[in-house]
Amino acid sequence: MKVSSLAHTLSGSEIIKIAGEVNEMKAKGIKIANLTIGDFDPQIFPIPAQLEKNIVAAYADKQTNYPPADGVLKLRESVSAFIQKRIGLTYATNEILISGGSRPLIYATYLTLVDKGDQVIYPAPSWNNNHYVHLLGANGVAVPTQPENNFMPTATDLKPHLKGATLLALCSPLNPTGTMFSASGLKEICEMVLAENQSRGVDEKPLYVLYDQIYSQLTFGDHQHVNPVSLVPAMRDYTIFIDGGSKCFAATGVRVGWGFGPLNIISKMKAIVGHMGAWSPKAEQVATADFLNDIESVDAFLHDFKSKVKNSLDTLYQGLMSLKKEGFAIDAIAPMGAIYLTIKIDYVGKTTPEGEVLDTPAKLNFYLIKEANMALVPFSAFGTEDMCWYRASVGACAAEEINSKIPQLKSALAKLS
Repeated sequence: MKVSSLAHTLSGSEIIKIAGEVNEMKAKGIKIANLTIGDFDPQIFPIPAQLEKNIVAAYADKQTNYPPADGVLKLRESVSAFIQKRIGLTYATNEILISGGSRPLIYATYLTLVDKGDQVIYPAPSWNNNHYVHLLGANGVAVPTQPENNFMPTATDLKPHLKGATLLALCSPLNPTGTMFSASGLKEICEMVLAENQSRGVDEKPLYVLYDQIYSQLTFGDHQHVNPVSLVPAMRDYTIFIDGGSKCFAATGVRVGWGFGPLNIISKMKAIVGHMGAWSPKAEQVATADFLNDIESVDAFLHDFKSKVKNSLDTLYQGLMSLKKEGFAIDAIAPMGAIYLTIKIDYVGKTTPEGEVLDTPAKLNFYLIKEANMALVPFSAFGTEDMCWYRASVGACAAEEINSKIPQLKSALAKLS
């Protein structure tokens, strides 16, 4: 049967392909450390107890009809207070939009700002920007980033591509790397965006920044989340924030995301989200509003949750560093934020005992799934052809399980020649 050219050319998710292999092995009773998906195992990382109670209460209160198109007012008020308290930004309720998680907000931002053929700039690696570009028929520019910069784009990296561009898609903490912008690095990018916009005529579209900060509450140690508007207030007119409770409250299935930005942009996004029917369920919105207003419960949950996530990340990082000390061609970037660890496994091109040449990151990954019972995602799934680097997500694995797989990883790598 014939389908649209868009459907015909849209590529599938490499992460889903890896997950299929993992699920097949699990069905056979094999215990796999699934470090692939950016999600949480509720048995390890449950949602906040108070949020769960609020959801049950909201359904008991029959909060089951359509919500307002831009989100329940009580939730937009609580989001406004939340972002004021957490990152020091002031946005009115009509500058805030609620949706079923953050993905519809990202897509709505693209649909609101980008026309077919427009130039969209994003770092490589990054999550899903290449697919959104394809959906809109835009001209995507994947800007390579470097491990010495923690795979975060710099002003120098981006500058050659800004002239005439419509959208710059940024994320911090970054999916897939878990690394973050420094204040000085992001400020330099913002000042460059402002300079570009000042050079444009009144009839030209400005260069906007999509700033995905869905992991902003998950930072560790001395690493502090930064954002364009706090660093350069004039960026307020050009920045669309993507945020929500999916990651910071381990509530990916609860589907409550929020975006905020200039009123003229948010109002257009509201219409698009409405036409998509991508609203967050009303009961979950009411429950989240009550939870965000309960500052004591939020603080207590984040304290414990961050400690558990960091413990899992540290366990994996320390295990890998122990292998590095033993001479294995492994490296990693110390945990900064989110639920991800960036890992270098420099074994592409090696040969298995059976004589198979692992000449791609994907082949090496599937070898490790079978031999080490550890599943990662190669950076090739995030728009880069780097041959050595992988994402590990700890949301679905307890620290004890991660630690138990390090000897198996060691054994699997030792077999390669």
